[in-house]
Parts: sequence; C-alpha cells; structure tokens
Amino acid sequence: MTSNNTCSNSKLDRKIVERNRRIHMKGLCSQLTSLIPSHYFKTSKEMLPQQDQLDVATTYIMQLKEKVEELKKKKQRLTMDNEQGGLDPSDSMRIGLQLPMLEIRDYKLGLEVNLISGLRKNFMLSEVITVLEEEGASVVSASLSTEGNKVFHILHAQVTTYLS
Repeated sequence: MTSNNTCSNSKLDRKIVERNRRIHMKGLCSQLTSLIPSHYFKTSKEMLPQQDQLDVATTYIMQLKEKVEELKKKKQRLTMDNEQGGLDPSDSMRIGLQLPMLEIRDYKLGLEVNLISGLRKNFMLSEVITVLEEEGASVVSASLSTEGNKVFHILHAQVTTYLS
C-alpha cells in the first residue's frame, strides 16, 4: 500500500513540476513577445498562436542581427577612413554619411532627437529646441558628447497638448 502511495505522490509531483514548467515557459514567451514592436505583427499579438509569436520573434531577432552586422561593417569602414586622414566630402557621400545628421524617433510619451554634427559645423542648438517647442513639444533633457571630429546631441522631448 505504501508503494502505491509513493507512486501516486511521485506522479502528482511530476504533474505539478510539469505544470509549473509550462506556466514558466508561457510567461517567458509572453515576455519575449512584448519586446517586439507591434508593427511586426499582422494581427494582434494576443490573437496569434504561441508558435506564430515565436516565429515572428525569430524573424525579428534575425533582422536585428543583420542590422547589427551592417552597422559593424559601416563602423569599420568609417574607422578605417578616419584613420587614413579623415573623411573628405566625396568619401562621406560614397558611404552615405553627411553631416549634420538628424534623426527623430517617436515614442508613446514623447520624442528623441539625435543630431550629429562636425566639430567645425556650427549650429544653434537653441534653434532646434525652439522648433521643437513651436511644434508642441517641450525638451525635458539634452546631452552632448564628442567623439573624434563629431558632436552628438541627444534631446528628449515630451509632447504637450494644449486645450482650446
């Protein structure tokens, strides 16, 4: 009789362990899916079967990996060009780099503005801030760093709405 009890307890323990493992895996899959931008899904994330969610995640990761490789190659070319005496305008055109560069990213809570300029290319940061404010955003933080002959400005702005 104790042998039967031990066997049923063992089976119950295995069932509980397996159920907990499945719950844990479902949570990990959900967490992975939440990291993927919603525009990668043709339908709602929640409506897709878990296998399809994993397929989309795999595709997204592969695309990110390819982009990282491209950026590494571009960085390597830029580093080699800089080490060989800097970029002249024809070189920067050849590799698709023109200064100043402006990139604006839209987030749910605001904007991130990335501006890359050369050390010798002067511009008024206050003018960029003024344009953002005129368009309904208020700058909440700004940072500046230099690397080589480039100046990197990062502005974080929060979209403000005015009630009329």
